[in-house]
Amino acid sequence: MLEPSKDFQEKAKGRQKFQHQGRTIYEWDQTLDDINIYIEPPKAVLKKYEDQVRQQLKPGEQMPKLDIQIKADCLKIGIKGNPPFIDEPLVKQCDSSESYWLIEDEELHIILQKAYKGELWPSVFVGHGKVDPLTEQELQKKMLLERFQEEHPGFDFSGAQVNGMVPNARTFMGGIKHN
Repeated sequence: MLEPSKDFQEKAKGRQKFQHQGRTIYEWDQTLDDINIYIEPPKAVLKKYEDQVRQQLKPGEQMPKLDIQIKADCLKIGIKGNPPFIDEPLVKQCDSSESYWLIEDEELHIILQKAYKGELWPSVFVGHGKVDPLTEQELQKKMLLERFQEEHPGFDFSGAQVNGMVPNARTFMGGIKHN
């Protein structure tokens, strides 16, 4: 079996990009518990939010309100009064009651808590492609090591390597232990 390069391994562990017509629509990554989606909103939307935080809105000025609806099987993102920017079914289920969003470092950051801890998501949305098999194996390795670190906090798994086919982090060795 061909071993991926270190550069590829690091890239696979980082954010994955979804692009359309050469433009990055969003980036995403995942942990054992969460799917993180990163979107760079239009500068005008960010400016209005920054102004609101600084409480410098002019009298009568309405700031655009983000319309973000997180459901167990669907995510809708837009500005109220306009058609949604994204209105897509999720590739897997999330726990919508534990999912949320915020604006951080000029990015819209949406955190979807996975309905099933340790489940590997090959993409975020149905029809948005999926990660290639090598990247999927690297993501599986990352989640398996994350699981081991969580279950054995006294050990350091940062230099650990997994050879061959990577087992499923959710089900390997009796599955994920729940508190």
